[in-house]
Amino acid sequence: MAVRIRLTRKGRKKQPFYRIIVADSHAPRDGKFLDIVGTYDPMQEPAVIKLDTEKLQEWTGKRRNTDRNCQDLDQQ
Repeated sequence: MAVRIRLTRKGRKKQPFYRIIVADSHAPRDGKFLDIVGTYDPMQEPAVIKLDTEKLQEWTGKRRNTDRNCQDLDQQ
């Protein structure tokens, strides 16, 4: 099973809120996931990113692929 760290959308119309999740790469964007490692709220100024660093290190230590959007958030 190929696992990726990526964003899943939550929130209302025109008010997005994202969860940073670990999911099977074949699962749909808002489908089943294995773990939640953080959240991203782009509507606040500045955008708020909350990460559970222990969980994130655990999954990245297992050499999991990371979605490009999540890589950009991690650099911020």
